Amino acid sequence: MITNRDFIVIGLQALDSRIGSNCINIAQEIARHNRVLYVNYPLDRLTRFRERKDPLIQKRIRVLNGKEPDLVQVSENMWNLNPRTMLESISQLPNDTIFNFLNRINNKRFARQIKSAIDRLGFSNYFIFNDSDMFRGFYLKEMLSPELYVYYTRDNLIAVDFWKTQGIRIEAALMAKSDLVVANSTYLADHARQFNPHSYYVGQGCDVSLFDKKLIDRIPDDIKNIPGPIIGYIGALFSLRLDIEVIEHIATQKPEWQVVLVGPEDEAFKSSRLHQISNVHFLGSKKMEELPFYLNAFDVAINPQLLNEVTIGNYPRKIDEYLAMGKPTVATRTKAMEVFEGYTYLAENKEEYVKLIEQALSENSPELEAARESFARSHTWENNVLEIYKWMVHILQQPK
Repeated sequence: MITNRDFIVIGLQALDSRIGSNCINIAQEIARHNRVLYVNYPLDRLTRFRERKDPLIQKRIRVLNGKEPDLVQVSENMWNLNPRTMLESISQLPNDTIFNFLNRINNKRFARQIKSAIDRLGFSNYFIFNDSDMFRGFYLKEMLSPELYVYYTRDNLIAVDFWKTQGIRIEAALMAKSDLVVANSTYLADHARQFNPHSYYVGQGCDVSLFDKKLIDRIPDDIKNIPGPIIGYIGALFSLRLDIEVIEHIATQKPEWQVVLVGPEDEAFKSSRLHQISNVHFLGSKKMEELPFYLNAFDVAINPQLLNEVTIGNYPRKIDEYLAMGKPTVATRTKAMEVFEGYTYLAENKEEYVKLIEQALSENSPELEAARESFARSHTWENNVLEIYKWMVHILQQPK
C-alpha cells in the first residue's frame, strides 16, 4: 500500500470520456489514499478543427480561452486539469527528426501546464502514472523529475495503423527509460520486458457489481421467447476483433442452438451471411445496466476473438463479466487468456468452439458457477492497484 503521496495521472482518455477507461478506474482507486491530479490530454490543432462541434471539445476550447477554470476538484483527493495549451498534430509525421523536434515542443507546453497545476496544489515528490500516452508523455520524466515514472500498457497500440508511423519507435524508447512498466496482460508484460527488465503483469480491475444474479428480476422481451440453449455474445460486433467465421460455424453446425449477439455492428457484420441464418439473432445495442439481464438468459457465453496483432495481448473485460454471473464461457485461446485457464474453455479453432460449447452445456453445475463468480470478483480495482503499488515499492527500494 502507498498512502499520502501525490500522483500525476496522464493518459489517452480524458476524465469526462464517454467510454470506460482503466486509467480512470485506477486513478479513482489511487485517490482513496493519495492525492491525484488527473490530466486530460491537451487539444491539438487537428482535433480542435475536426471535432469542433463536439460538446467535450467545445468545453476544452472554453477552458483554453479562459472562460472556464482549467483546474477543478472532482473529489476529496482528486483534481482534474484541462491544459491551457495547444499542441501540434504530429502523430503521422514520417520524418523522425522533425517528429522529435515538434514532440519536444509539445511536451514542453504540456509539462508547463502540469507544473502550474502541481504548484497550485502544492504537490511534491510526486509519481507520474502514464496510461499509454507515448507521444505527449515522452519527455515528462526529464521535464517534471518525478520520484518514479510508471508507464502502463493495456493495449497493443502499435499494432493499430494510427500508431505505427512513430509509435513502434517511441513506445519502445519510452518503456526503456521509464522506471517501471506495468501491464494488464502477460503478453504485453513480455513485450515490454524486451525494452525494460522492470516490466510486470499487474492484472486487471473490473467493476462487476452490476453483474450479479441476485439483482436479476426480469427477462428482456426480445430474448425471453428465444428457445434454449442460447449461445450468446455481448459487446461490439467489430470484424477487426471478432471472428465471423467462428460464429457462422457454430450456428450452422448446431441449428438447434440459438446464437444471440448483443451489441452494435460494423459494416462487415451488417453485410455478413449471419443475417441469413435463422438461428442467429442480432439484438442490437443495449444500455450498460441492461446487459446483465441478457447475459443471465445465456446458457453459454462466448468470446470468438479474432487472432491478430491488435487483439492478441488484450485483457477482455467481458470475460470477468461473464464469469461474475457464473456463466460457462468459451473463448479464443490467447496469451492474455491464460489467466482464465481453469475457469473458461479455451478454443483454438472453430471446430473446438462447437466441441467446448457442448462440453460446457453438459457439465455445468452450481459448484462450477460459484467458482467462476468468486474468481471474477477477485479482479477488483483495489487488487489491481495493490499490484501496481507492490512493484512501485520494489523499484523505490532498489539501490540508487
